[in-house]
Amino acid sequence: MPKPILISGIQPTGRLHLGNYLGALKNFVELQNSGKYQCYFFIADLHALTENPIAKDSNNNIINLTADFLAAGLDPKKSVIFQQSQILAHETLAKILESIAPFGELRRMTQFKEKSEGEKESANVGLFTYPILMAADILLYDAQFVPVGEDQLQHLELARTLTRKFNKKFGQTFMEPKEILTAIPRLMSLDDPTKKMSKSLPSGCVFIDDEPEVIEQKFRSAITDSGNEIKYDPKTKPEISNLLNIYSAVTGISIKELESQLKGQSYLVFKKALAQVVSDHFAAFRKKKSALVKKPAALQKVLQRGSGQARKVAEKKILEVKEKIGLI
Repeated sequence: MPKPILISGIQPTGRLHLGNYLGALKNFVELQNSGKYQCYFFIADLHALTENPIAKDSNNNIINLTADFLAAGLDPKKSVIFQQSQILAHETLAKILESIAPFGELRRMTQFKEKSEGEKESANVGLFTYPILMAADILLYDAQFVPVGEDQLQHLELARTLTRKFNKKFGQTFMEPKEILTAIPRLMSLDDPTKKMSKSLPSGCVFIDDEPEVIEQKFRSAITDSGNEIKYDPKTKPEISNLLNIYSAVTGISIKELESQLKGQSYLVFKKALAQVVSDHFAAFRKKKSALVKKPAALQKVLQRGSGQARKVAEKKILEVKEKIGLI
């Protein structure tokens, strides 16, 4: 009996930070290694266009993210690893789905509202239609499962809505995808606990390929409150609570247990220990990635092979879709 298909992607918009890793890539590797699914993981370079990338950086970002995938543990022998833009069927199906997508539902998408806040008239249309392309990414491969955080549930529900509308109008064609909900820790900036950790705030952002001395410097500089108790209390101690979140997410040790282990320690000792934990966690990753990025042609071949595998599946599906709607 064939394994159920699972699919997800990451945008190549620059270096991955702790939040990206814990929210997506770490989970990808665990899902692959569970042996339960036929996994498709892709470089979402078409989605990345909504972030207005600099053209000369795009290819480097794609190669760099491919290295991240492999260094973290994704295996081309176990998963199909591909580049979204190399498969025309993604764009074709998105265009077809646009014709049945309800405008009102797209307008209600929370992520569009957040990303276009204050500039709705000048926001690019790609941000608005992003969920339709995401639906095409999923439906092309008859994916039964999609690992998502809570912030993507609204987009996945739209994919199900489009599935039902298409199937009702043209006959059974697509499967309704189900979520695999991943608990994504809300990591905040080390120098501003009111803002999410983001590559746009690099001084408060720990990148997973940062060198040990850089990691240590960033945690040493992390702001803390004026007290001395290492206790999880997001309201009165947001800075320390954020650091505890990071420690727990990286090690798997519960917050309560960490509070017990770290009782009586100074903030300085705590931050030094946290820096060491994070640095050690990514030691093998850094070594492997360093070797991988020196061979960009080999990384390109991984994408070409994976894109070839995905293309066969996607082209078969898009032919079925075109037949159903009378284009061929």
